[in-house]
Amino acid sequence: YQPPELTEPAPYFDTLLLRELIDGPMFKNNDYLFSLMKQSTLFCPRNRGGKVFVGPDYNQSMEEQREMTMKRIEYLRDVGVFDGWFGKEGFMGDLWRFSVAESVSVFDHSLGIKLGVHFFLWGGAIRFMGTKRHHDKWYKPTETYEVKGCFAMTELGHGSNVRGIETVTRYDASTQEFVILTPCESAQKYWIGGAANHATHTIVFSQLEINGVNQGVHAFVAQIRDENGNICPNVRIADCGHKIGLNGVDNGRIWFDNLRIPRENLLNSVADVSPDGQYLTAIKDPDQRFAAFLAPLTSGRVTIAASAMNTTKIGLATAIRYSLSRRAFSMVPNEPEVLLLDYPSHQRRLLPLLAKTYALSFASNYLKMIYVKRTPESTKTVHVVSSALKAVLTWHCMRTLQECREACGGQGIKTENHVGHLKSEYDVQLTFEGDNNVLMQQISKALLAEFLTAKKRNKPIKGLGLEHLNKPAPVIPSQLTSSTLRTTQFQTDIFCLRERDLLHRFVTEVSQHQAAQGVKSKEHIFSVTYQIAEDLGRAFSDRLILQTYLDVEATVPAGPLKDILGLMRAMYTTIVMEEDASFLRYGHLSTDNAAVVRKEVPKLCSELRPHALALVSSLGIPDAFLAPIAFNWVEANATFFGVIIWVMVALLFYRESCKRVGASIELDTSSFEGQEGPESLATLLVTRSSCLWLLTSLANELELLSSLTPARLRAERARIACNPTS
Repeated sequence: YQPPELTEPAPYFDTLLLRELIDGPMFKNNDYLFSLMKQSTLFCPRNRGGKVFVGPDYNQSMEEQREMTMKRIEYLRDVGVFDGWFGKEGFMGDLWRFSVAESVSVFDHSLGIKLGVHFFLWGGAIRFMGTKRHHDKWYKPTETYEVKGCFAMTELGHGSNVRGIETVTRYDASTQEFVILTPCESAQKYWIGGAANHATHTIVFSQLEINGVNQGVHAFVAQIRDENGNICPNVRIADCGHKIGLNGVDNGRIWFDNLRIPRENLLNSVADVSPDGQYLTAIKDPDQRFAAFLAPLTSGRVTIAASAMNTTKIGLATAIRYSLSRRAFSMVPNEPEVLLLDYPSHQRRLLPLLAKTYALSFASNYLKMIYVKRTPESTKTVHVVSSALKAVLTWHCMRTLQECREACGGQGIKTENHVGHLKSEYDVQLTFEGDNNVLMQQISKALLAEFLTAKKRNKPIKGLGLEHLNKPAPVIPSQLTSSTLRTTQFQTDIFCLRERDLLHRFVTEVSQHQAAQGVKSKEHIFSVTYQIAEDLGRAFSDRLILQTYLDVEATVPAGPLKDILGLMRAMYTTIVMEEDASFLRYGHLSTDNAAVVRKEVPKLCSELRPHALALVSSLGIPDAFLAPIAFNWVEANATFFGVIIWVMVALLFYRESCKRVGASIELDTSSFEGQEGPESLATLLVTRSSCLWLLTSLANELELLSSLTPARLRAERARIACNPTS
């Protein structure tokens, strides 16, 4: 093993500046949270190959993982991470909250989801759907976890279709109480994070009936467990069971058997019910009321998009670092084997994904900014952009993890190396907070509405980045060259042309169906035009991502960093053109030009190759949160007997060094506390982490040699891993 830092070129650009660009203004807070997690044994530090890594212990049972997730949350609470959660005002307060959620998800998706359900869903509903009476009552106990909240929206029979949920709440004016009922099995609340074990309260989404009239979906606060953890009367809870991932989250099912709650438990920012049972709202239109009601919950898609990018960074940093030290086959007999990343095919697998990850990360930062600075006028934009980026970023995450898993070969199968296991942990991203294909269709419907509204008013289109439709259609050169492909003008033109053409085609197709089918509903027409709707949704997303990239690039002065950003932008746009068949399908690229695009990809890969290490180092994921194969994968896989030989050599080296200076051979570990980057094998030996490594390796070996039961040995290893002083 040779560290790539010794063999790769020195960074051509300032890696810290690129880290600030990709992580945004909260990168120092991210680092603070990472350090808190590295300090606690609750985060399972373990030494592999001379480095300390943190990560969940997936050998634990589902029940153990759930309890460990809760203990980690309690640790973060006790060290003050959540202090002032609701008190931090303004957009910087929102960015800080996002920073907390993203950072803990880098360690474990279950931890991020469990925390997100409590603070962003339960807490967000109290904050945005409630009013002062709810803030005064629930903010403090939520912050301290005296109250553990969950969010009961999804039902067995209804997920994406929130309007169709079947839970019913009626008002009893005689007692001034609401009565919540699960009328049938398909109305049971399903996949409710936190419900199975820990949650004491929930936000219940339900149809509200007042005097026999359905006023639509509203949200209520309901207690489901008492202070001792006992399930409340008129509430039934069951466990959703083991899942393909996220087993640190206790997903449960909930039924309500005429559960009575006070009138004040209606979250009434949009509508209220008077003591005598009158329905009160300033928004008379049910559609507008529903939209205003759910608008603040967009934060869920924002955190999912950001979390997807962090997971993607872990996969890429691991796979690329591994490919910079792992060799396979020789090009010439008797010559050294070749580094994986020096093979053009391996570059093609990973480097386009790396460039695309930078582009999508900039887009994720843009989404956060428009969310935290949102106004009533920008609600539609936030909804459409969050739908687009949640879908595209999560698709990219899963595709990247699969490629990284394969690029790591057999090592990608090991859970401790992350890339394989993260696929099952993050698969749920593709469907929660909206199925990605449905979101693509929603985007197209929003674009269609904007286009038709502007046409009806005979005014230019404004908003959603569609202003380019007011200009003449761009003209694409009949013969593309490498230099043309790299210009911002061409990149912008072809992405805008594609979006423009697909929008016009979608408008035409919808109009033709309306004319042919007459009274058929718009929803039916949309259901049969889904193919072009999904193509349009992707075209909108890609053009949006390119624009956010150009906006970031414009803030960087001329120099090495701007050069690298330009190179990655060219890679991003070129790979989108090569991989999306719509460019050929609809004639935006000729077959000859498509061939030029394809040939450009390996050229760009070869130009990015010298910067691979610097680019993954700028992603901002600390070494401790990566995988052993990202570093000294040889030592990480050494046998116990290899360790013994290594220890003997180190001790001899230490003894001979002591003899030379006439010093005592006593090993004093105190001088090495907190030291990083040992200067010698002797230093490495006497650090606490090295002792931990030796002990855990010994425990592993004993499992083969001892007559003790495997369960006892697992317990001993866990004790050692969680208590270095032992």
